[in-house]
Amino acid sequence: MDNISSSSSSNNSSNTTVASWPSLWNMTTDNAYASLRNATPTGDPVNSTANVSDPYEKFYLDAQFATGMVIIPICCLTGILGNILTLIILNKKSMRTSTNAYLSALLVADTIKLLNDTLYFVTILASYIDPPTGDLLYGYLYPYAHFIFSLSTCISSWMTVAVALERFLLVCFPTQSRGWCTLQRAQFISSAVFVIMIAIALPSALRYRTVENYDNATETTSLTVVTTALWKNEKFVTAYTWVQSLLRSIIPLCILIFLNYRIICALNKSRANKKMQSRNRITIMLISVIVVFIICVTPDAVMSFVGAGYHDEQSWLIKGIREITDSLLSANAASNIFLYCAFNKLFRQQFLAMFCKQMVDPKLMDESQYRKLPENSPNSNDGITCSPTKETMLPTTTNQTQV
Repeated sequence: MDNISSSSSSNNSSNTTVASWPSLWNMTTDNAYASLRNATPTGDPVNSTANVSDPYEKFYLDAQFATGMVIIPICCLTGILGNILTLIILNKKSMRTSTNAYLSALLVADTIKLLNDTLYFVTILASYIDPPTGDLLYGYLYPYAHFIFSLSTCISSWMTVAVALERFLLVCFPTQSRGWCTLQRAQFISSAVFVIMIAIALPSALRYRTVENYDNATETTSLTVVTTALWKNEKFVTAYTWVQSLLRSIIPLCILIFLNYRIICALNKSRANKKMQSRNRITIMLISVIVVFIICVTPDAVMSFVGAGYHDEQSWLIKGIREITDSLLSANAASNIFLYCAFNKLFRQQFLAMFCKQMVDPKLMDESQYRKLPENSPNSNDGITCSPTKETMLPTTTNQTQV
């Protein structure tokens, strides 16, 4: 979601058209809104394909409408609501673990991204319905939108790495990891990631500024988004773009692929132990989070790395593919609650308890039936978890039988 265009824009037109729906909000130069106005001459994204002769151009227009006006709004609605509910559950006293601390930080970053996408969608709708209002929203919001996008995606990438690294340590170094994987350390690392990523993304916040222009003839005010002097330095732009691309996607993806492979290998070796099956479900859930991240982020990372699909791209096919890769980023940010419900029985029970307690298994939810694994228990070093949760505790009435 990081497209490029090349000139300035104003808002003195009454015929607003909508183009490059999901990616326009995160363009990295200063004529995003000009392309918004000029890309579809009819002003109607549904009917703008009527006179299209190039089949790939029709593919691009269909893709931008389907992703920007259907998929991304759905992802924002379900993702924000789901992430908030998930945060409430993971921060209950009985659910506070080091793993859940990392997942909570990941949820915060994903929610920030979805809120940014929501603002983009609202701005586009306003531009379509009431052009002056849409112009004002765009002029004031756009200079900060790219910063929020860069910040949230960087944090999401490295929090996913933190989740994978902790699970790798717990699986492959079970004894040593008992002292490493603590709730306090997880909270410190999560906070450090936020601070470091804010510092790295800060130049994005200094990329644009909004200029007000008053027209004496028409007695109207227009807004122009212009590039700052810092971002007119080609050497700085080239260096920073490479650093941001590496930190946002390339390096995290390489680390995640390696760690996920090692975790899956270790998980396959432990499947013969039936006592570890419930704990393995937690690992499988985290593997699913990592796999979904890799699937959704890799296409965008490849496109960004080779410089394909930006606003000055001449191929309609590539531009259409870019629209799809942008929507995958939103889908990844909205997928958390579905993965947790699918693979984590305790989370599913906690989620159901928020709405219908009659559907909850009282044996699973009754905290009095559980006690923590003793430090000298042979199961305490199985390498599947560190901080105790309901799925990593033993019922007092079953004499060390795993639930």
